[in-house]
Amino acid sequence: MFVAAEVLHIRQGRYGLAMRSPWIVAFIFGLLHGFGFAGALSEIGLPQDSVALALLFFNLGVEIGQLLFVITIKLIIKVLKQIPVNWPTWTEPVPSYMIGGLAAFWTIQRVVSFL
Repeated sequence: MFVAAEVLHIRQGRYGLAMRSPWIVAFIFGLLHGFGFAGALSEIGLPQDSVALALLFFNLGVEIGQLLFVITIKLIIKVLKQIPVNWPTWTEPVPSYMIGGLAAFWTIQRVVSFL
């Protein structure tokens, strides 16, 4: 939801935290996800001396997956830009709203599962 809101703000000429200080956003999200994963590892009974190595390999896997995803999307965009299409201007924010809507659904779904 955060990313979708940031994209919509940028389109309106307002620059949020992600544009001004992307390292802060990356640090906070990485820290939260790292703590969550470390907590999950300890809950399943992984010995404390193995948590650091497990986190390292998990993070390496995530980074490799993200790089492959970005490369794939870049290639798809490059191919799609070859196709001349004149989209109406109202369609420009649709992807951001779709991403935000999906993120909101997942957030609500996860919060409700804790109840």
